[in-house]
Amino acid sequence: MQQNVPGFRERLQRRIIFRRAMKKFLQWPEEYVRGDALTHLVYGWGNELWSGWSEYLGACVEHALTSSGPILECGSGLSTILVGAVAQRHGVAHWALEHMPEWAAKVRTQLAKYRIDSTVHCGPLKDHGKFLWYDPPMHLIPDSFSLVICDGPPGAVKGGRLGLVPVMRARLGRGCVILLDDAWRQQERQIADEWKTTLGARVELVGQVKPFIRMTLA
Repeated sequence: MQQNVPGFRERLQRRIIFRRAMKKFLQWPEEYVRGDALTHLVYGWGNELWSGWSEYLGACVEHALTSSGPILECGSGLSTILVGAVAQRHGVAHWALEHMPEWAAKVRTQLAKYRIDSTVHCGPLKDHGKFLWYDPPMHLIPDSFSLVICDGPPGAVKGGRLGLVPVMRARLGRGCVILLDDAWRQQERQIADEWKTTLGARVELVGQVKPFIRMTLA
């Protein structure tokens, strides 16, 4: 019985920290992305191994703050809550694609709790031959995205995150920014090189602790 107490206390502490941090973030998102403030949200969310580290997460929020059009996320998580709040504040559509029902349910619960009007579309990954990727409802999603946050599918699936550009190329608007996480992995760098060739985009390696790739379409 006593062995379960520390786990319960830690979960309670995380919930309290997350609730307090979200309250501050919702009030001042422009200020909250600076410094170490986002680490409270990452800790409170309780998934440090899979959550975008503060550097990448901060970049997602900062780009959402200046996005002039719809935002797409490949994979869902803490970033979906934060980017969704910013998108709603600025009247911008926000979609997230997810293939894990339990994860989609967790994110939707938090979106509902904070009254964030983002759409999380959940469905099995589709086999496109060369890669597995999401199967987005093309008849429902926006015609053009200004920002894409690419943190899924997992790198272990066939093709990793390669499918974004082949599937969504017609929906990537002029000047669209793609933030591709986990650039420390060779697989992500190879994918970025392929996308660069296909799109004729400008590519930058960003981040000191956990590098990610920022790609801007011409």
